[in-house]
Amino acid sequence: MKHLVKIFVVTFFLTFSNYALAEQKIVYFDLKYVLNNSSAGKDAQSQLKKMFTNNQKSFEKKEEDLKKSEKDLISKQAAVSKKDYEKLANELRKKVADYQKDRRKILDKITNLRANAKEKLLKKINPILEDYLNKNNISIILNKTSVVASQKDSDITKTIIDQLNQEFPSIKLE
Repeated sequence: MKHLVKIFVVTFFLTFSNYALAEQKIVYFDLKYVLNNSSAGKDAQSQLKKMFTNNQKSFEKKEEDLKKSEKDLISKQAAVSKKDYEKLANELRKKVADYQKDRRKILDKITNLRANAKEKLLKKINPILEDYLNKNNISIILNKTSVVASQKDSDITKTIIDQLNQEFPSIKLE
């Protein structure tokens, strides 16, 4: 009887171990590449770069004006009373602080827009990945950063970019 139980247990494990060793299809894609090279990703980068460049020009002009004001103040130091000089210096410090505050506010806004654009793209990518997974009988989709080595035919990055470009060709930053 003991031998019968042992044979049954061994047979049971062998049967289910073969099922567990059935081939699972695992693919990967490069998320960073998709975010940077999809139409919507390039569009977002273009909009952010344009916004940054426009603001940078404005900041450079304000900086020049503040430097000019500082030079004027230094040149007036001998001509005005100490009290008036301190008043002018405090006004200049306030302008500099306002400039720094505005600059930080604009840069934070651009950073938030970038994060929001990435989040929107990820929300569009996830259903595409799920659809690809179901249609192609895939077990697991990994990010390329998690893959040490793989065959080239396991890379679905191009397919995901093509699908994303069809479904989400541009992005509006708000």
